[in-house]
Amino acid sequence: MSQYLLPILYTLFVWWFSTGVILYLNGLPRWTYRWTMGGATLLLALALLGLHVTRNDTRISGSYLSFTFALVVWAWQEVAFLLGFVTGPRRTDCPPGALRWRRAGFALQALLHHEFALLALGAAVLALTWDGTNPTGLFTFAILWVMRQSAKLNIFLGVRNLNEGFLPAHLKYLQTYFRRAPMNSLFPISVAVSTWLAVLVWQGALAEGVGAFDATALTFAGTLLSLAILEHWFMVLPLPSERLWNWGLRSRSLDREGPAPKRS
Repeated sequence: MSQYLLPILYTLFVWWFSTGVILYLNGLPRWTYRWTMGGATLLLALALLGLHVTRNDTRISGSYLSFTFALVVWAWQEVAFLLGFVTGPRRTDCPPGALRWRRAGFALQALLHHEFALLALGAAVLALTWDGTNPTGLFTFAILWVMRQSAKLNIFLGVRNLNEGFLPAHLKYLQTYFRRAPMNSLFPISVAVSTWLAVLVWQGALAEGVGAFDATALTFAGTLLSLAILEHWFMVLPLPSERLWNWGLRSRSLDREGPAPKRS
């Protein structure tokens, strides 16, 4: 039972805690951003190295390490985006009256560099784990990438909860590319397909005779995919999901434009 319960608890904690930490760092004064980005980039390099080192580690600990390294790689792009270092060439509001494909083109310009970064990171993860026997890190990054693209499309097409409160002041222009609506036609498809995939993953994890490593790796994948599906439901249900990370948003009450401390 522990080979299922522990990965589930670990994934839940990391999902909740890492999101709060990133939001907290993003809410600190802007002079801290370069230090945050520098630290995140150092961790990125170590995580990419870790993915390569553990690519053939089929112990249970190898699955945990690979999963964690992939999350650190993903966290780098979250930090780079929210701090405003990697977004897109367009950093202004969506022009009034822009509809359909024209609006989609403007939205892509606002996120273009971010999308390129995601592709580059995904290619790096694939290359560093290629021919390895431990697919945990690759599966983790793939799930995060696919479900994030789904979330972006749904927010663009229209959902009830846009979670614009998570956006820092310097990215508020992005909410002009969002659309608020009870639901859109893509949402049921997104949830149905991802739920079907989650069922298949959980069936594999719980199958009779599955080894400890495979059970652990599939539990990580199943839990992460289930959380991503839950986040999709957060977009359309009247639930105050932002309260889960209120502690991470407290830093935004600080003086964001305050001067950097003087060196003695």
